[in-house]
Amino acid sequence: MWLFGSSCDRFHVASRLAFKLELEPSRESLLHFFEVVRRAFPSLTRFRRRPEGGVLLEEEGDDDPRRQVRVDSSAVKLLHGSAESEEAVATLGRVVFTQAPYDLSLSDLDYDYMEVSLHLELDYRGNHDELVAETLLATDPLSAAVAPAGRHIIDCQPVIGIALSEDCGTQAYVEIRSRTSAVEVRTGEYDTSPISISVTVRRYWSTPPGADLVRVHDELVRSVAELASQRVVPLIVQPLAAAIASRR
Repeated sequence: MWLFGSSCDRFHVASRLAFKLELEPSRESLLHFFEVVRRAFPSLTRFRRRPEGGVLLEEEGDDDPRRQVRVDSSAVKLLHGSAESEEAVATLGRVVFTQAPYDLSLSDLDYDYMEVSLHLELDYRGNHDELVAETLLATDPLSAAVAPAGRHIIDCQPVIGIALSEDCGTQAYVEIRSRTSAVEVRTGEYDTSPISISVTVRRYWSTPPGADLVRVHDELVRSVAELASQRVVPLIVQPLAAAIASRR
């Protein structure tokens, strides 16, 4: 069982298979694809078209765990809110990425990349950017250089990317996103909103022809879980959570 929920207020896992060309499945093949997904996961009953494009099948209601499968013109996307385990995320991916090549007429020539992201959220009523800077960058020379004493920090959203393979085809990113506005800093009146910590592992499709989508997705889910549990949660999420608790 995943323990990410004990380290944050909420979390979800998002997967994406991105294409180079525009996806144009027929109505019949698109419906058949979603029917297969619904048979595998009967709680996914809400089927709709998004105003900005794309077709979505998701669970009803706003309560976690919430799963959804979406087909856009440029990507196939999955989301699993508050997943109970790595296997739960992988199982959703296995159904989708086993069926998608047949119903959506996919070809590995068209695959751009696949990525899996774990998004963890910490609710905080205050200056998110200042909290991040003071908690994670207090002794950093850059922070000291641009934020002298007495000045408010209004933007601190660090992101770092690393190559996980020699050819740089597999990459990992850790990003912290704040939601504090300059108006809130100026007035001192803050809304409670989440600080987001995202862990993403992405693989560009330089893999050999015929590489299995399901296998690649399983590997990415595993890599994200390991990076998050071994590094990101203890070194970023938990210190931020402790700093938030000390300011309440």
